[in-house]
Amino acid sequence: MSEAYIVSAVRTAGGRRNGRLSGWHPADLAGQVLNALVERSGADPSMVEDVIMGCVGQAGEQSSNIARGAVLASKLPESVPATSVDRQCGSSQQALHFAAQAVMSGTMDVVIAAGVESMSRVPMGTPSTLPR
Repeated sequence: MSEAYIVSAVRTAGGRRNGRLSGWHPADLAGQVLNALVERSGADPSMVEDVIMGCVGQAGEQSSNIARGAVLASKLPESVPATSVDRQCGSSQQALHFAAQAVMSGTMDVVIAAGVESMSRVPMGTPSTLPR
């Protein structure tokens, strides 16, 4: 069985609801993180075989496979596939497990595991969703 390694880690600055990052579309923000990850690791973008991205709030602008939108917003080749995972609070952890399993099984060699969430765009806890 092959081993899987984490070779780089990147994240955005921590934000708050309706803060400085709230104007960024989550796919664009995640695309910038993907670019930084590839640049920092020194990996050849064409070697990336998949992007697996956790996202709990897959509603509104974060729906319709936000991971694929992030790949298209990044400098990764358009041919790189992507999928979004929703396992509630463990979504990004599950993405990491799926990526490691793909490598360890020999199915893939280079997989990016990531997470994306823009709480400014998630209706949870907003005045419109609270009971009156």
